[in-house]
Amino acid sequence: MARILIVEDEPSMRLGLKDNLEFEGYEVEFAEDGKSGLSKILSARFDLILLDVMLPQMSGFDVCKKSRESGVDAPIILLTAKGDEIDKVLGLELGADDYITKPFSLRELLARIKAVLRRSGGEGSVQGEPIKIGNLLVDFQAYSAMDGTEEAQLSHKEFEILHHLWKNRNKTVSRDSLLTEIWGYDSSPTTRTVDNFILRLRQKIEEDHEKPRIIITVHGIGYKLVI
Repeated sequence: MARILIVEDEPSMRLGLKDNLEFEGYEVEFAEDGKSGLSKILSARFDLILLDVMLPQMSGFDVCKKSRESGVDAPIILLTAKGDEIDKVLGLELGADDYITKPFSLRELLARIKAVLRRSGGEGSVQGEPIKIGNLLVDFQAYSAMDGTEEAQLSHKEFEILHHLWKNRNKTVSRDSLLTEIWGYDSSPTTRTVDNFILRLRQKIEEDHEKPRIIITVHGIGYKLVI
């Protein structure tokens, strides 16, 4: 599981984040100010950094800038109480991968963390040989799939959904879980959107998509990938 560094000077926020992230299964370390945060960033390897902007001794912007100048490539999500667009743009220009404005919901933060880790390969990557799933031979690392000798055309979202089902194979995955994991904090998709993507995947994976045997429906809940 991914290793996350929290750089936050507010004790209640710091401990609350630490407890919730550890509950989600992440390995967590924290720093209480910008200077000690930068020291940890430069001396250890982290899969993701949660970095408050308003910090004692050194601002989050400066920590971000110096980290990137030192060659640190770990994803950085800025935590800021500032809502001005210029602050968000500055953070991204200094090398941050995302930002979230306080106050924020835990669900939104977790969704952003998972989205950034997916993009960086820090979570959920599949190592080794391509995997046979129904009609397809799938390489999740390369985002490619073969149907016999021909390349199957899967969209990015289809790969992400199939990947999530594979990681939870033989377990029921709820529609809400798929919405949170794949679409994150974007609130526009609905459970109907999930159903439509599942239909497309079945058409490519199943021998008979009208009688699926690999991606099966668990009525009233979601789907299960049976391998």
